[in-house]
Amino acid sequence: MNLSPVAILIVILPPVKQRLEVVVRELVPMSGYYYPNKMARILLISMEEVMGRNGLNALLNLVEMRQFITDLPPDNLEREFDFAYISNLNRGLEDIYGPRGGRGLALRGGRAIFSRGLKQFGALAGVGDLAFKVLPLQTKLRIGIPAVARIFTQFSDQTSRCEEFDDHYLYYIDRCSMCWGVESDRPVCHVAVGILQETLRWISGGLEFRVNPTECIAMGAKTGVIRIDKEPIK
Repeated sequence: MNLSPVAILIVILPPVKQRLEVVVRELVPMSGYYYPNKMARILLISMEEVMGRNGLNALLNLVEMRQFITDLPPDNLEREFDFAYISNLNRGLEDIYGPRGGRGLALRGGRAIFSRGLKQFGALAGVGDLAFKVLPLQTKLRIGIPAVARIFTQFSDQTSRCEEFDDHYLYYIDRCSMCWGVESDRPVCHVAVGILQETLRWISGGLEFRVNPTECIAMGAKTGVIRIDKEPIK
């Protein structure tokens, strides 16, 4: 086969490798507030599912959480996973993938957290039973959304609650790991939004709902607020 000089040049030149430099911001110091190891274990397994093993390892290296590359938190309810770990992981995602990409991965991670095991916790353990599934949709929401808040308040140092209105719920996070030590001009509670999205999809049998953060501690609010519409997206 005869190749032109240009074609020969293309064949013999090696591809140019581009090196991406990621500069992480100063890490958030330990808070003294904790999640149980079991939740942390679910979190890291879920993030690996979303990012792949290499992606998760790169993130853990970036935010100086290398101990979790080889040793996941134990599968118990001891409160030992500091809020700062969540905050630094959240910021690390944005440092690597940018605001939009980091938000998308955090949302997917939140959904995976619920699917991977959060639904096995306490107040949600029986929500998948047949007796629950035949209830009217609004009754299921009235049970399921407060159940998520109770799980975090009962098992972790994150304090959560919810309030019902005519056409929506407000889900409050009074002490938030995602906002710990962070100042931002936009909401940063993407993991919580993902968890709530997947909770609603699961208890409704596959429907999607609008779940939007309206106030954020990282933006200066006293409490994080997430609005959940009662009616599914059509």
